[in-house]
Amino acid sequence: MAEFKFEATSSSGEVSAILERPRGAKALYVFAHGAGAPMNHHFMETMAEKFAKQKIATLRFNFPYIELGRRAPSPQPILKKTIRSAVAVARKKTQGKLPIFAGGKSMGGRMTSLAQSEEPIEHVQGLIFVGFPLHAPGRDSADRGEHLKEVKLPMLFLQGMRDKLANLDFLEPLHKSLGRRSKLHKIEWADHGFHVPKKSGRDDDDIMTELASVTSDWIDRKLP
Repeated sequence: MAEFKFEATSSSGEVSAILERPRGAKALYVFAHGAGAPMNHHFMETMAEKFAKQKIATLRFNFPYIELGRRAPSPQPILKKTIRSAVAVARKKTQGKLPIFAGGKSMGGRMTSLAQSEEPIEHVQGLIFVGFPLHAPGRDSADRGEHLKEVKLPMLFLQGMRDKLANLDFLEPLHKSLGRRSKLHKIEWADHGFHVPKKSGRDDDDIMTELASVTSDWIDRKLP
C-alpha cells in the first residue's frame, strides 16, 4: 500500500491518495468516495481489502473539500477534474500495465459517469457504480441518470434493493435502456450503505465480499 498526494486541479491543490496493489493484480479500479465519507472511511477501506483479495488494485483519493475538512462537496467541475487527475495518476503509478476501471461509491460514481459522458476519460475501460445515487430520498426520478445514455463504456451497477437513493422502479428501466453495456446486480435487503438487517441472515462483511466477487467476475468478462 502506497500513500501519496497529487494535484487535483490547478486551483484546488493537492489531495491525499492510497494505491493498494495486490501481487498479481489483473486490473486497477479508481475508487472515488461518496459525498459524506472520505477515502479512509471503513466501507472504503474494507472494500479495497476485498478487491485486493480478488486481484483488483484500487486507487482511493479524497476530493478537495474533504482534504480541506469541509462538509459541502466541491463544485461539480472540480469533482470531475479531480477524477480525471486521479485516473491519470493511477496510470502513471502502475506504468500503464493494468487495465483501468473507474467509478466509486454513490456521488463518486455519479461524478465519474458525468465526466465520462461529457468527454471520455482517457484509458478507462469501464465504470463501476457502488450504489448509484439516482435521486434524493423521497424524490424518486431517473433524471440524474439521463447522462448515462451518453456513456459508451461497459457499466456495472451494484445496488441494494432497499436503497432510498435508487428506487428500482426507476433504475431498472434506465438500466434496460442502456442495453448490453449495462449490468445491474441487486442485493436483497441492502440499503444505500450496503447495510443489511439481522433478519436477512447475512452481515455487512458478507455483502462486501459479494460486491467484490461480482465486480471481479464482471471485470474478467471485460478483459481480453
